[in-house]
Amino acid sequence: MAEEKRYGLRKAERLHGGAAVDALFVRNKSGLIYPFRYIYKLREATPEDEAQVSVLFVVPKRNIKRAVGRNLLKRRMREAYRTQKLPIVARATEQGKHLDLGLIYTTKEILDFNTIRNAIGGILEKVTGKI
Repeated sequence: MAEEKRYGLRKAERLHGGAAVDALFVRNKSGLIYPFRYIYKLREATPEDEAQVSVLFVVPKRNIKRAVGRNLLKRRMREAYRTQKLPIVARATEQGKHLDLGLIYTTKEILDFNTIRNAIGGILEKVTGKI
């Protein structure tokens, strides 16, 4: 993988499509690390999978009313995930698994990037241990 592409976040790495998102929220493992609730689904990788890990970022309108704030938080979440994703992708690849991961922002405050990065790092470590 090229150096500049390794840290990217392609569309194939994002969880999209109604059926895939719905399947993530039905009877799967979850946890809570402030300020996130995370849900993940682990399955065997198939040849159709373009990425080993697919991730979904959610900032509910109920918690953050203005779209500007929701978009800011999603940008921060994507950046924090993108810079820390290599260990989880490598683990999923070596185990031959595919991971769907949903990160849901749960607080009503707009937190700084370092707090978000530390929380996502903790989530990724915890989920990597479960693979």
